[in-house]
Amino acid sequence: MSSSFFLKPGSKAGKKRKNPTVGAATTKGKPLKKGGKPGKSAKSGQPATGPVPKKQRRPKEEDEEIASDDDEYNSDAGGNTLAFSSDEGEEETPQDKRLRLAKQYLTEIEKQEAERAEDKELSQSVEQRLQTEYLDSVGKLRRNIAGSLKSCDTSRVLKHKIHHTPICSLALSPDGKFLFAGAKSQFLLKWCTETGKVLAKSDVLPHREEPETGKKRRSHIIAICLSSDMKYLALAEGGPHIQIWCPQTMKHLKTLKGHRDSVAGLVFRKGTHDLYSAAKDRSVKIWSLDEMAYVESLFGHQTGVTSIDALSRERAITAGGSDCSLRIWKITEESQLIYNGHKDSIECVKLINDEHFVSGGMDGAVSLWSALKKKPICTTQLAHGLGENKVANWLTAVAVVVNTDLVATGSCDGFVRLWQTNPNARKLEEIRSIPIAGFINGLVFNSDGTKLFVAAGQEHRLGRWWRHKEAKNHIVVVDVKLQNAASK
Repeated sequence: MSSSFFLKPGSKAGKKRKNPTVGAATTKGKPLKKGGKPGKSAKSGQPATGPVPKKQRRPKEEDEEIASDDDEYNSDAGGNTLAFSSDEGEEETPQDKRLRLAKQYLTEIEKQEAERAEDKELSQSVEQRLQTEYLDSVGKLRRNIAGSLKSCDTSRVLKHKIHHTPICSLALSPDGKFLFAGAKSQFLLKWCTETGKVLAKSDVLPHREEPETGKKRRSHIIAICLSSDMKYLALAEGGPHIQIWCPQTMKHLKTLKGHRDSVAGLVFRKGTHDLYSAAKDRSVKIWSLDEMAYVESLFGHQTGVTSIDALSRERAITAGGSDCSLRIWKITEESQLIYNGHKDSIECVKLINDEHFVSGGMDGAVSLWSALKKKPICTTQLAHGLGENKVANWLTAVAVVVNTDLVATGSCDGFVRLWQTNPNARKLEEIRSIPIAGFINGLVFNSDGTKLFVAAGQEHRLGRWWRHKEAKNHIVVVDVKLQNAASK
């Protein structure tokens, strides 16, 4: 009984032989006999020399190679292999890496903060503009520019041979590029404010329609106003009718009839085509130029209305002349507010904003008003001094920069005076006087208050009570220099 226990150590009995069939078939390279023993041939006793059967040779293990995936990739790529340096990761030390990451982090923070700053500035500008537009729409916008006034210099004089008579009225386009002027003549002139040249002229006489009175009179343009979009121009040419023109083509469009006496004042409601007119027949009329039609009439003044003004709200303010009253007409409510304070006829009134306005009259006083009070909150008597006959020089024109504290007044004392208003402190203080000879029949500021256009003449726009022979009939352009405007 055999057992592996009795085998000698190192014995190969339990091991399998490699290729047992091959080892059994060949013995030292000699063929085997039929019986399976090596020896001579059965017939001749000589070693067998017959053909050797084909051997099934197996390729040697040392010649075999197994292709790896990397080799296949390299062979497909045409043998172009990328050589990586084993020291590449060791070129950057940990300290350099920390420094590089810190710089990258700081750069990202700077970019983010810059974007936030731009967004913040943009949001602030948008917020400021929306707030300004809202305050402007409700009539509560306030800008103080009178305190920053540096100087006032006469930069240009506009004069034309057609307007050899006193200049009576002015109207400035919203962008300040065009100025329309009327005088005691039948011609309307359109000026370019940049070049100082006349761009167009129109004759209002052929379009004048006289009422059935048979009286002859001389045409003169005593009131002009422009719509906000420069689509319509309305003018009063000394009679009861209102002529509507296109300010761009200077062509006549329509003549509005309705007043019974001479029209003294015209104004468009801001942002609309609603026209308000005031006349000596003691009425205020409302017109719609979209339909070229009359809307309604407002009554209340006891004498002829001398001046009218309006802003964006459906309200108008008028000066009642000799009845010494000012009235704010609430058109939608069909009511009116009455203000009294002047001692003599009120000749001109202008709205500073929807809450405050300024007026001037024949008593020589300039008054600052609040819409909430029936009496003026501040009055400056003898604003333009006394005349040769020891009577107050009465105010003939008033202009304001809307929603600011800058006001200009004119008379016949040879000066245009600039005032700073402060309704909260109840103050009206003179800050500058500009020497201009003659009657100041019209004043108008541009939108930012940096230019003032003055219509001067030898006579008053409504009559010939006095005559200043040394004066000239022209338009004076005054440059108002502000510190804020100069720094921009």
